[in-house]
Amino acid sequence: MLDPIHHECGVAATYRMGHHGSDSQKEGEKITGLIPEILTDLQNRGQLSAGISSYDPHRGQVLDTHKDNGTVAEVFRTANEVKQRALIRRYAGRAAIGHVRYATCGLDDPSYAQPFERHHGRLWKWFAFCFNGNIANYDQCRQNILSRGDYHLVRQTDTEIIMHHLSLALKGEEKPDFKTVFQHLNSTFDGAYTLALLNADGDLIIARDPHGFRPLCYAVKGDIFAAASESHPLERLNFGPVRNVEPGTLVHVRPDGYSVKRFADSPKKSFCFFEWVYFSNAASTLNDISVYVSRRRLGEELARAETEKMDENCIIVPVPDTSRAAADAMAHELGIPCYEGLMRNRYVGRTFIESKSRFDKARRKYTPVADVLQGKRVFLVEDSIVRSTTLRVIVGMIRGKGEAKEVHVRVACPPIMAPCSYGIDMSTVSELFAPRFLDRPVEGELPVEVASNMAKDLCADSLRYLPLDALAKCIGLPERDLCMGCLTSQYPTEWGNRLYQIAERHRDERMPDGVVPEGRRTYESVGHEEQPPVPPERVLPDVVPTEGEPEKN
Repeated sequence: MLDPIHHECGVAATYRMGHHGSDSQKEGEKITGLIPEILTDLQNRGQLSAGISSYDPHRGQVLDTHKDNGTVAEVFRTANEVKQRALIRRYAGRAAIGHVRYATCGLDDPSYAQPFERHHGRLWKWFAFCFNGNIANYDQCRQNILSRGDYHLVRQTDTEIIMHHLSLALKGEEKPDFKTVFQHLNSTFDGAYTLALLNADGDLIIARDPHGFRPLCYAVKGDIFAAASESHPLERLNFGPVRNVEPGTLVHVRPDGYSVKRFADSPKKSFCFFEWVYFSNAASTLNDISVYVSRRRLGEELARAETEKMDENCIIVPVPDTSRAAADAMAHELGIPCYEGLMRNRYVGRTFIESKSRFDKARRKYTPVADVLQGKRVFLVEDSIVRSTTLRVIVGMIRGKGEAKEVHVRVACPPIMAPCSYGIDMSTVSELFAPRFLDRPVEGELPVEVASNMAKDLCADSLRYLPLDALAKCIGLPERDLCMGCLTSQYPTEWGNRLYQIAERHRDERMPDGVVPEGRRTYESVGHEEQPPVPPERVLPDVVPTEGEPEKN
């Protein structure tokens, strides 16, 4: 994707089961050392920060956390063997959880890196956790806590809100069943969450919200339990068979084994279609559906819908990297070559990637190959268009430096018409490309005039999207089981629909180069809007710390 959108994050967990006389340092290092390996394979889900929390009942700091801004390699010092070994040795333990993050909520500050850890004198109240997703009613939850008057929140992030509600659910003199804990979260939050929690009493919990927006899976190898946001890292490490955490369920791991418990009914599944189109590693299988096979079908569908006459000057060019499977399949179906006419610089640092100038990003990240493109009718295959500004620059580069004769843009996704409130960094209508040309979603092919106007805006010769009614078929799941809110403006939860209405009212708040005014992410600004009364089933419980417990993290 040329105009990158970012996923909230990826989570990982490891646990050495079995009753051992003492946990050896070597075994502890093995468990901890798996976390950066898994997180490296999840780096596609976030590059802003990384972290680990580990549990060792034999050390004074029973639960300990290391996290910072940077890639997995930077945070875990993998370029320096001595420093990496020292870090793994320090955090060796029986169990560990890990996280990679890209901020869709909160600042790009190291204190926002996960896992979050909450200290307490009672072992089962001392916990660390990390999560993937987004709480759609974040602002409501935040205002409810602050309305107590004597309560304080340090950060602008839903992660802190989750931490406080976990603390609330754990209050009391007796350790509660974790099913009860997550029933409390389910009754409080509207949104997406896959979560890994580790406490100082030796409990590891992985859980998935009842809609199943974000993927989560687990597997066992010998006496080691492992979990990850995607199947790919577990399969690469020879764990198996890999199982999905079903929506509305949790997996509870202890030294004597693990158990699966349902904490909420799941009447409607809402798997995010973008996981197959863009986010997930092509080698992963999500909810028993291959990501690669789904992307291949997207390309085949684009080929079937193609109306341009093919000749010997036609070539397919994928946008690196996630559109390759679709581009290859499209080329195969049309009987024309697929060439790497656009090269990506894999060694550009985050400073360049996070630059405010989209032209500068494109110029530094991508290079058109003139020997491939010169004089050709180029069919540029992209997995999706969100903001379009970088795509426009790339089309110009292919025409200019690449000296292509024609550029036809083909998109392996329907038009994105609305923001996401469930963990994808596109939260306003004003930043999106398609709503500038369309008033509502289109089931089949775009009207000719609309497609022509879009192509002209991109400086392309033509533009074609994957039809909306073909998406579910290509993925291989019933449409009813997919969340397609950003395509249809119809969301599976109450607060998703509420936030869309707010986003619509702010759709004209746009700055040059597609930049949305700072601080206007819809789910962070809902408190500044006039809202109807909160339905009774979503009124949050009072947040009152148990006597003797700290009120602030």
